[in-house]
Amino acid sequence: MRKLNIGKYRTLITNFILILLAATVCAVGFLPQKISPIFGKGGAKPYYLGSTTANKVSLMFNVYEGENEVNAILDILSETGVKATFFMGGTFAAKHESIVRRIALEGHELGNHGYFHRDHAKLTLTDNLHEIRAAENVVKDIAGVTTRLFAPPSGSFSNVTLSAAEELGYLTVMWSKDTIDWRDTDPKKIYTRATKNAKSGDLILMHPKMVTVSVLKEIIAFYRSVGLTLAPVSENLMG
Repeated sequence: MRKLNIGKYRTLITNFILILLAATVCAVGFLPQKISPIFGKGGAKPYYLGSTTANKVSLMFNVYEGENEVNAILDILSETGVKATFFMGGTFAAKHESIVRRIALEGHELGNHGYFHRDHAKLTLTDNLHEIRAAENVVKDIAGVTTRLFAPPSGSFSNVTLSAAEELGYLTVMWSKDTIDWRDTDPKKIYTRATKNAKSGDLILMHPKMVTVSVLKEIIAFYRSVGLTLAPVSENLMG
């Protein structure tokens, strides 16, 4: 009886699997490096970019600290006539009701940043729901606004997080440009990260830091100089 060449068949099987994987990649396209292929139960996915054709970009601020800095940012936005999106941490909002009201009264968009700044990727569905709902409730109680955009703290999420957000009627928002202003204090770095390779749909992540305050006018001026309109995140997503 002829012996089977096990090595030959193992090679054929391996090659077949590699070909199948390559075909799959071609079918779905290459995902950008930062974008996670995670989806929620109902097919929800995170948004890393707004409309690529509407010539709009968004300044988005994740807020868990920096009372004075938030007010300074609001002063600049008022002076320049720009509307932005503020993702509010629940604990900050509860302690600084006047800031939440000011954001709403001045026509900016309020978003949800969870209540306790927990790692949502490690939370159960129940805990994800609780964190998002608790932050929503405090903002609604203060400003009369129901938030509908959710930015996971530290950008950490799972398919469970996406499912929880979707269940509560939220879109999960990430970013296309991260200034990393929470870590670095060099204004040139923050400016470059906020403006390099600018394109329609950019979602520019910032925090209430003094370095951000120091370059915010320059960033706004740059985007206007290249013909891009600064708009709240929801408007950017809709095109």
